[in-house]
Amino acid sequence: MAVRGGTWNNMENNMNIRAIFNSGLSYPEYRKMVDALIAEGKTTGNTQSVEKVEFTKLNIQRMNRLDKTIHLPEYAVQEMENLAEPMLWLLIGDAWCGDTAQTLPIIYKLAEASEGEIDLRIISRDSYPGFIQAYSGGSKSIPKLFAIDPQTLEVICSWGSRPKPAREIMHKWKASQGAITHDDFEKELHLWYARDKGLTTINELVNQLVNCEKKIGATLLAKV
Repeated sequence: MAVRGGTWNNMENNMNIRAIFNSGLSYPEYRKMVDALIAEGKTTGNTQSVEKVEFTKLNIQRMNRLDKTIHLPEYAVQEMENLAEPMLWLLIGDAWCGDTAQTLPIIYKLAEASEGEIDLRIISRDSYPGFIQAYSGGSKSIPKLFAIDPQTLEVICSWGSRPKPAREIMHKWKASQGAITHDDFEKELHLWYARDKGLTTINELVNQLVNCEKKIGATLLAKV
């Protein structure tokens, strides 16, 4: 989804995208922070609760498993290695969010495979609430990944908050008007993630990446 423009220049204490990006954490830094918070009985974000802390504990286990088991298909590795344009990836997510836990390790592996062409940083949704609203049509759903042109600092495109089949599971739950419990929704959602083994997320991100790269290339050509 293209998201050029936005209204960020007039928002959030005039913080620019570069400053926001620089305030984010790398994936290893993020994991260390989450471990430190959970050791104190806390999680990321402004709102703390016992429920969110318990979700965070479960999500740490999910990320640990995915760090060990996710392997990128060869075509995905080749796409990442053959990037012609560098990008900044800004991931907005939180440790208590199950969809963030299921997709962030995959996003990190893709960024790693780019051999330095993609710089990934992670921030909490509560860090800059105006940013995600400005570039997501007012939505606060996470995780949300923004691809940014490092030269113009324009947000070129985005992905999220979950892969299409996971969105369909969520829509089915909401449309059930209580016939499907939240617990059953969570079970179905994370069972799908387990069976999919990250392949849908990888495919969606690689396809989006190609579109982003074309847009950055077109912008550069227009300036020649």
